[in-house]
Amino acid sequence: MQNTVKLSGVIITYNEERKIETCLKSLQGVVDEIVVVDSFSTDRTEEICNQYDVKFIKQQFLGYKEQKNFVISQASYDHIISLDGDEALSEELQETIIALKSNWVHDGYYMNRYNNFCGQWINHSDWYPDRKLRAFVKGKGEWKGINPHDSYKLYNPKNSAKLKGDILHWNYPTYSAFNQQIEKFSTISAHSYHELGKKSSLWKLFFNPSWAFLKSYVWRLGFLDGINGFVICSQTANLTFLKYLKLRELNKKNT
Repeated sequence: MQNTVKLSGVIITYNEERKIETCLKSLQGVVDEIVVVDSFSTDRTEEICNQYDVKFIKQQFLGYKEQKNFVISQASYDHIISLDGDEALSEELQETIIALKSNWVHDGYYMNRYNNFCGQWINHSDWYPDRKLRAFVKGKGEWKGINPHDSYKLYNPKNSAKLKGDILHWNYPTYSAFNQQIEKFSTISAHSYHELGKKSSLWKLFFNPSWAFLKSYVWRLGFLDGINGFVICSQTANLTFLKYLKLRELNKKNT
């Protein structure tokens, strides 16, 4: 019979006072340690974390994937559960992970993420099922991707399985917060693309946003989520448009 593994729950934070306590509570009784790497929050994030049995580390923000790889390196155990500060394990996922501790056989495990937008749980578009690999063995993969759209990639993708239960994600409490994040993420994406030598074009500027909207709103049934489904899919297109518009600007500055 396989021995029970010990789990490290790892989280990166910056000003997550709104949901960090919910995140920490969902990990209690599931993982054997919680490691938080914080980018010098200016709100009550540290104060809240110190109320729990948390290994709290301050680290200047290195970039999304870089920060997430760093927090893994600070974990005491090889088996990792990775969450963001505005996420939590559902009760079903908690039970699934507890059972997994005595039957861990793969390099990594996927689970669905269930997103809450302005108080509404979103069931369609690109937001559900929002498959994420968040349970894995240290050294069997790493966070990759183009910031800010990172994901954990296994070196052997076939050595994986899926867990029952959802990661609960409270991402944007207001439309204003969503708009601000779209502006921020489009800038980060444009700079990341520019550093990789990618180019913008009129085709990408007009076709890619249109396809992003049609794919999420029609093909992936975003219209079934009502007005918020329309807002999400429209802003998905807007993010794509702004990314290529800003990339075009950066390309022109360096010619």
